[in-house]
Amino acid sequence: MLSNAPVRVRFAPSPTGYLHVGGARTALFNWLFARHFGGAFILRIEDTDFARSSEEMVEGILQGLRWLGLTWDEGPYFQSRRLDRYRTFAAQLVERGRAYRCFCKTEDGAAQRSYAESASPATAHRCGAHACGAHACAALAPGESDRRARAGEPFAVRFRVPPDKTSFHDHVFGDIEVDNAILEDFVLLRSDGIPTYHLGVVVDDLDLQITHVIRGADHISNTPKQVLLYRAAEAPMPEFAHLPLILGPDKQRLSKRHGATSVMAYAEMGYLPGAFFNFLALLGWSPGDDRELLGRQELIQLFTLDGVGKANAVFGLDKLDWYNGQHIRSAPVEILGEMVARELRSAKIWDGSTVPPDSMKQTLDLLKNRARKLSDFSGTFRSFFTDDFTYEPSAAAKFLADPRLRDLVPALLRQYREDAVFTLESTEASLRQLAERSGVKAGLLINAIRVGLTGQGVAPGLFEVMQALGRMHTLDRLQRLEKYLQFSIPD
Repeated sequence: MLSNAPVRVRFAPSPTGYLHVGGARTALFNWLFARHFGGAFILRIEDTDFARSSEEMVEGILQGLRWLGLTWDEGPYFQSRRLDRYRTFAAQLVERGRAYRCFCKTEDGAAQRSYAESASPATAHRCGAHACGAHACAALAPGESDRRARAGEPFAVRFRVPPDKTSFHDHVFGDIEVDNAILEDFVLLRSDGIPTYHLGVVVDDLDLQITHVIRGADHISNTPKQVLLYRAAEAPMPEFAHLPLILGPDKQRLSKRHGATSVMAYAEMGYLPGAFFNFLALLGWSPGDDRELLGRQELIQLFTLDGVGKANAVFGLDKLDWYNGQHIRSAPVEILGEMVARELRSAKIWDGSTVPPDSMKQTLDLLKNRARKLSDFSGTFRSFFTDDFTYEPSAAAKFLADPRLRDLVPALLRQYREDAVFTLESTEASLRQLAERSGVKAGLLINAIRVGLTGQGVAPGLFEVMQALGRMHTLDRLQRLEKYLQFSIPD
């Protein structure tokens, strides 16, 4: 083990898809572990599945990591640029008798299986299962094996699994032992010279001096094979920690039916990176108490593998929405303002004029306690940033149908035009005095004006809304409401 060495961990995605929730959680745990111990977080791209890997997917992964603030200290390293290193390592194992050439020509083309399939225990089989008799290649004399290789006969390289059992300690799941009889002689190098997952990951982790391998629990079945490779290389092993799986609310493996799985899809939906970071950190890990709202530095200070549980974590959008709302509320107004401005520009409803910069703070203070996502500012709160909005039909039917409003709204508009101070107190006093003189309840006017100013029947306090919009926009929207009432309310 490398427990006395400086901590070095890695995140090693395959660029056959964008950064998904499970991968992001794995990267985040590695990053927190490295930062907690003052170690290095290394990024490695496992891109030897040439048919499915792409530069677009690589950039998508990098973009997701950057959005979460998971900066890497080394890399990205690419497996596709290290093929000679894997071939040399495999050849050394053959020379030492720890691996052998397999010349089998199987009916199912086992030597040509994809990278993803070769990482699965299901692809392993004893040499000779099809074409050349039981253990024929494993029993070939070295000279005969060399002769056939020199003659150009295609071959894969298989690891010679020894008898007995293989055991390792996992920081999450404890001591694990496997009977080697179920492992079989697994492929290290395919006949096309491309390494399988097991060979690539072990060689890379050795060369990068990785001290701790922190990855998903679906890799537990791969670990005994990799332990055997470390031992065959007579090299110290890293320590292992396998993270519980992430399930949807229905306790099934997380998939698109539970919502977006790409990290950047959540960014586009209006989630804050800090909120998503906080939420992911508590999927399968606990600080040991009931705290849920934790900042980045707090998480770095608290994070250890002891806090990782064995039970599968449940990903719930309602919980993520709660985290996001809490982080929006607590965000410094300057930072929140920048994020909201980007959201509004992205939605093409922001030109900087509807809400002047000096009143943005007042608007955000009014709205942030009601927001669950950044997209709420371009959706539910659209009317605070643009005049391009309509009255909700249900709100108009409920609050703009009283014929008395055709006279009351113009009267209130005249009073507000004469109000030079236009304060919270003066606007409320004017409305309530008009209602009293007219013999109507103030609520009739308050509800109607709220719809006129925001398009909605439910919104923050009316007079606070007026202050956030400012005198000019309030008067313009009241004039718009006056015209609407003249033509929409039946006599």
